[in-house]
Amino acid sequence: YPSEFLLQKITEENQIPLHIHVSLSLQYVAGLKGNALVEFFHNNIAEVENEELRHLMWSSVLFYKSPDVEVMACVLLSTKAIYFLLDDALIRAHEHQTDFWIQESSDCENSSFHLSCCFVLKLNDLQSVNVGLFDQYFRITGHSADHIVACLTRDSYNTHAFIQQLMAVLSLLARTPSPEPVDKDFYSEFGNKNTGKMDNYELIHSSRVKFIYPNEEEIGDLAFLVAEKMDGLSNLQSLNILLYVLAFQVNHVEGSVSNRNLLQPKTLILTSSDLFLFDEDYISYPLPEFAKEPPKKDKYQLADGRRIRDLDRVLMGYQTYPQALTFVFDDVQNQDLMQNLTLDHFGE
Repeated sequence: YPSEFLLQKITEENQIPLHIHVSLSLQYVAGLKGNALVEFFHNNIAEVENEELRHLMWSSVLFYKSPDVEVMACVLLSTKAIYFLLDDALIRAHEHQTDFWIQESSDCENSSFHLSCCFVLKLNDLQSVNVGLFDQYFRITGHSADHIVACLTRDSYNTHAFIQQLMAVLSLLARTPSPEPVDKDFYSEFGNKNTGKMDNYELIHSSRVKFIYPNEEEIGDLAFLVAEKMDGLSNLQSLNILLYVLAFQVNHVEGSVSNRNLLQPKTLILTSSDLFLFDEDYISYPLPEFAKEPPKKDKYQLADGRRIRDLDRVLMGYQTYPQALTFVFDDVQNQDLMQNLTLDHFGE
């Protein structure tokens, strides 16, 4: 340790997405290569001398206690814990929440010394991992509200790679084995006798950590929700969700220092007749076991919706991935986009 393959792999993965702006402290981390990166991990982050760095990933993260603050993080997986090296934007956002982020007064505001905070989730405290629809994100759950983090990878490859590495590392943990399960048939295993509703598909790892994947009903619920937003759609059977992707809506801010673009996280859903943007709660659902009440917001809140037949043209940028798309609609000004106009025209 570390092997040449590992050094090459973490060097390749140590790249901040181009569209994300991060603090100088994280830019420094992103500039490290190979052995320098492993040494940085052992000298500054690792809590135990003999732990090994196994995986590195850059991702936006959300915390259960602050579901509205999405922040960029360097996620480091070792044989002992998951470390989240966080942008100091999160520290500033939480200055009023001293119970969550303990702030110490420091005089390094104006110096060349840049501080970053690190959130640690020990593997022994890990209870479950919920994988989001189409592997666009996943949520890691520990034993309290402080230990719930959602990683919005917006990339099924990154999600899959992290889950694979996490399972491999969990296999090394020495935990007492679970009692042998009694053989069950399919219906008693997955069905709920009270409601007849199928539960989400669960894989219980040998370390007793649950890996929970969405089932087909979750897509059905989403299709039903979309149908409700489409005024006058009577035949739910004909509604197909063609695409579900976590994206950003770009809002151009004129007159600011650099005419910068503000990126607002949105869930884009494409059906055969409409294009929708939803504000989705990625961190609160499914409810953790210790939750006393449901979240204040619904899981999906409609932000915008347009008919495909009103789509005039799609403009594509020439920059590298992630690609920017501009959808130009020619719908009538000041009309409710979801309105069914046939009754007004052809009614009595």
